[in-house]
Amino acid sequence: MRGPSVVRVEGPLASYASGFGAYLLERGYALTSAEDQLRLVAHLSRWLEEQREEPGSLTPELVGRFVAHRRESYVKLRSPLALAPLLEYLDGLGVLPDSPVEISTAVGRLLAEYRAYLVRERGLAAGTVRLREQVAHRFLVEQPVPLELALQRLEPADVTRFVLAECRSGRRGVASAKTLTSGLRSLLSFLHLTGWVPVGLAAAVPSVAGWRLASLPRALETGQVERLLASCDRRTAVGRRDFAMLMLLWRLGLRSSEVAGLSLDDIDWRAGELTIRGKGAVCERLPLPDDVGRALVDHLHAGRAGGGCRMVFLRARAPQRAITAAGVRSVVHHACDRAGLARVGAHRLRHTVASDLLRAGAALHEIAQVLRHASVASTAVYAKIDRASLRTLARPWPLETGGVR
Repeated sequence: MRGPSVVRVEGPLASYASGFGAYLLERGYALTSAEDQLRLVAHLSRWLEEQREEPGSLTPELVGRFVAHRRESYVKLRSPLALAPLLEYLDGLGVLPDSPVEISTAVGRLLAEYRAYLVRERGLAAGTVRLREQVAHRFLVEQPVPLELALQRLEPADVTRFVLAECRSGRRGVASAKTLTSGLRSLLSFLHLTGWVPVGLAAAVPSVAGWRLASLPRALETGQVERLLASCDRRTAVGRRDFAMLMLLWRLGLRSSEVAGLSLDDIDWRAGELTIRGKGAVCERLPLPDDVGRALVDHLHAGRAGGGCRMVFLRARAPQRAITAAGVRSVVHHACDRAGLARVGAHRLRHTVASDLLRAGAALHEIAQVLRHASVASTAVYAKIDRASLRTLARPWPLETGGVR
């Protein structure tokens, strides 16, 4: 049978070729894609031999030199990103230098420095670090080159202009805008602290008008949820995966990050429970309903691809690694498209759980337990949609005021 091993690799990387080919296939790469990757490895190996370099010397600078060389003669796989699977494989074997291999750009170096600050100095959770890094990347790539000079000349007007442009694009709601502004304040504080920006500009970030409990939570109707679930083609692996994710979102009210973070080790089949890793690194055990359990079994037995990853839900495309929270939200969006519904976020299904419980007569403190809110105050927003109970508190409108009927 034809396989990636038909590609001949000579030079310093020859001893890694066979293992790398198996690594690619385990992660769901098609045979032709694996062969293309190995041809890239063969070229890199020949070039390393010509340069008298070893795999352990693959620093960002050396990767950049090879990419520039490859662009002179090749039209495919000629960016640093094309080497990501190989570098990831070699890094897992401990072959690469201790410093992470990244694209050698000013933005990349600054982001790496900022990421380390958020993790080591601030001790932020991985999800928060990821969100703030996304905001930082979006801001930094907008700056003119050279980056160091642009940051030295940064003014409050530049900060305000960026925020207004982002929020006027129509892609950000109140919560997203608040994530943008808080992330930007964090970045600007870091830039001033480390000397990239001479003057502190965190105060120049405008505030977002948005009051807690000001809006009504919106839930899906029962028929709409059924249409979302029915849109998943459960004859396919991807359809079974999507159906299981939607069931977790709807029946248990999980957040998208909690669905993405679900591991095989978090499922206790004998006890019928799930361990959910929620906000603030809090772990809680939830009962596993029968219909949700059946959806998970269907996905795991007949839909989930193999490999060494222990996460329950993987990406549909190679490399088959754990799906992200953004990926879970994308699954909900595509289900809406298939069902002919306006796109809603994954959190709308969480609102649906709370609204259904409220209509069934559950008290707010009971809903708070189901949603795993740290405070009942977070659940108080749902009181506004309980019109039947609110009517008992409403005072009658006066028919006479000051003698005027």
